[in-house]
Amino acid sequence: MTTRLGRPGLRLSLGVAGASVAWVALYWVNEPFWTWLIGEAAGLDLESRLGSGVWFFFYDMIKIALLLTGIIFVVTVLRSFMSVERTRALLGGKREGVGNVLAALLGIVTPFCSCSAVPAFIGFVAAGVPLGVTMSFLIASPLINEVAIALLLGLFGPGPTLLYVSAGVSIAIVAGWVIGRLRLERWVEPFVFETRLRGQVIDSTAHLTWPDRVQLGIDEVGTILRKIWPYLLVGIGLGAVIHGWAPENFFATYAGRDNPFAVLIAVVVGVPLYSNAAGVLPLVDALHDKGLPMGTLLAFMMATVALSLPEMILLRRVLKPKLIATFVAVVAAGIIAVGYLFNAVLPV
Repeated sequence: MTTRLGRPGLRLSLGVAGASVAWVALYWVNEPFWTWLIGEAAGLDLESRLGSGVWFFFYDMIKIALLLTGIIFVVTVLRSFMSVERTRALLGGKREGVGNVLAALLGIVTPFCSCSAVPAFIGFVAAGVPLGVTMSFLIASPLINEVAIALLLGLFGPGPTLLYVSAGVSIAIVAGWVIGRLRLERWVEPFVFETRLRGQVIDSTAHLTWPDRVQLGIDEVGTILRKIWPYLLVGIGLGAVIHGWAPENFFATYAGRDNPFAVLIAVVVGVPLYSNAAGVLPLVDALHDKGLPMGTLLAFMMATVALSLPEMILLRRVLKPKLIATFVAVVAAGIIAVGYLFNAVLPV
């Protein structure tokens, strides 16, 4: 049950406006500030491995923290209009094909984290959503989330971001449809089908006021940042090491365009290296600077987000090992195909 957080007022409006101005100003001065502090005040050569690595760490840390703060707040406010119950109501009773497309699109606007996958899965199946349609949602939801989109846009621009989103939606639709056609409901734990939804759909966000939604956004920013800051530090730290210290030809040797197994290697390595989108994107950015093809990098990122070990462990509560293995195989095949396709059509 949601508790009302207070009446809207001038103080709230001024606070949001002031925070927005501060966010834009910090984002604007981030790069020149660290260039001045590290290159001039500290006297480090920004062209050296040490100097470029230190600059990369602090610049990317602030940049990604700002992107996370801004996008999480905005999306949380928007997401407050789309409850889990409403999502179930929209997906229930849809046929395969149409349902897969709708589920994948809903996955974008309702990006549940991996810890929400299990209760969402139970609720969808109990509401009569076909297994394949549910899988499309579960693939798209973590794969195409607001963090990944915002950071990809900030780091690589609209082109690669659009490629990532379109590929993610395609994988979610096709993989969900394939799993649905295989009729694998027998590999879902029986208790899932024993869950029943009684009465009418209750929209838990229906009575929220705008101050409520703003406060939810603030709370969500704090909650997510507290959970991911260790992963963020590790991811950016690895990115800084690669950016400043790794030999330029090291990664090209194992995952460069000339290696026919580059995408396979990226996917295999990506799963155990999962941190989350915020943690892995600095590493992707550093690898891109070292010359790795975009298709290989997108496959690496998709593997870390969509096929994470923590999510598989959580899903084991409701899925039998055979279904998890099928899920991983189908999604991995789609990611690998996308990686090789993009490597073939995109310039180096």
